[in-house]
Amino acid sequence: MSFRILSVTCLGLLLVACAPPQSLQPASGGPAIAGDGTCKVEGVDWAIGQEATEAVMARVWRESGSGLIRPIAPGQAVTRDYRRDRINVHIDGDNAITGIDCG
Repeated sequence: MSFRILSVTCLGLLLVACAPPQSLQPASGGPAIAGDGTCKVEGVDWAIGQEATEAVMARVWRESGSGLIRPIAPGQAVTRDYRRDRINVHIDGDNAITGIDCG
């Protein structure tokens, strides 16, 4: 029985040691999104044809209200699972946005 208690105690100490120090943790909970996190492509079609710069991608993500953004390059393997909180941004070989959809 004492071996079990010692093992659990050691495991707990190891897990605590893995947490980053308070000084390295973000002060906020992360970036804020508009809405409830559900993807909405209405209103972000302005981005089609634009270069997929960091600023454009950030604006698409923010304006879509999505919780996640997934850039998809030509020929890139992607999962086929549908996520209502994710916006997919299709990018061609010239780094231009060719399509936007949810999933």
